[in-house]
Amino acid sequence: MKFKPWLIYALITTIFWGVWGALIEIPEKAGFPATLGYVVWALTMIPPAIVALKIINWKLEVDKKSILLGSLIGFTGAGGQLILFQALRTGPAYLVFPFISMSPVITIILSFIFLKERASRKGWIGIVLALMAIILLSYQPPNDANSTGFLWIILALIVFAAWGLQAFIMRFANQTMKAESIFFYMMVTGLLLIPFAILMTDFSQNINWGFKGPYLAAIIQILNSIGALTIVFAFRYGKAIIVSPMTNAVAPVITIILSLIIYQVIPHPITITGMIIALISISLMAIEDNPEEELKDKLEVKTE
Repeated sequence: MKFKPWLIYALITTIFWGVWGALIEIPEKAGFPATLGYVVWALTMIPPAIVALKIINWKLEVDKKSILLGSLIGFTGAGGQLILFQALRTGPAYLVFPFISMSPVITIILSFIFLKERASRKGWIGIVLALMAIILLSYQPPNDANSTGFLWIILALIVFAAWGLQAFIMRFANQTMKAESIFFYMMVTGLLLIPFAILMTDFSQNINWGFKGPYLAAIIQILNSIGALTIVFAFRYGKAIIVSPMTNAVAPVITIILSLIIYQVIPHPITITGMIIALISISLMAIEDNPEEELKDKLEVKTE
């Protein structure tokens, strides 16, 4: 198999996000609200952004188009996270998560139409399986929690659209600007939204300001930030129709496996099915080749 930079970066992202997903609930259960966890995450974006700028010798792209694209990527990602907090307050998680987990569908459709991205037969099978796996891995058993009206549906729709659009714009922006510049603007927009996260925080509750609060959250959130950096590089070298469903399908598998080890939580049969399908899908997408390159190779062989 040929060396594929996009695959290396995508795998790094899934590993870091998978570990992050398994550990992030520790500070939350210790009394550190998820909204303040957002604040910590936004701050942990700064070190990787500095490293990214150092890679390009501090030559940040500051033209209007780059600023616009970078900001759109940042606001759709970070803004979607803030809206998700509110969606989970007003709606049942077992419906919200499967709903928003299908955001790669938007990425795939937009990339297919506007970026003319294509995949081989193996690749398309892998994409379909990945989408199936994402739904199954997002499954949560229903509980008795009551939802408040239909507001959560609207909010979940916004997150679904925002995250699907973010991945598409990230791939589109990589055609005209450096991945390092994209990440810098993602960092900036994340910081700009900190006041909204603070406003959404209920400070009347007991908040853990000790090590298991913001400090442990920072250690865990840096995994999320590094994963955010590497996925930008994955979109630089790879196709959005492959990278987006792959990372969304595989990261939860790692989270579930680690949760099984750490918390000894046995996955639901539906989740286990999703894990198996996800592993099959990544195998197919990992060996995905560009159909244009395959055709070129065949023509060269025929000519010889």
